[in-house]
Amino acid sequence: MTAKDLKIEIQKVLDKVPDDLLEDVLSYLQEVQKRSASDFNNSQHLKKILTEDSELLKKLAQ
Repeated sequence: MTAKDLKIEIQKVLDKVPDDLLEDVLSYLQEVQKRSASDFNNSQHLKKILTEDSELLKKLAQ
């Protein structure tokens, strides 16, 4: 997907977000904008780990 395609898809999703959550979405996007590339990569790695190992994390939590 091109950057333009991504922006269009993001806009479609934003159009469906309830009004009371839009401020939270804006705050999140502003935080992402402030982060360095390495910070963002670390966040992506953590998200991947949490997503892929969710069953393991559930077992560890018990």
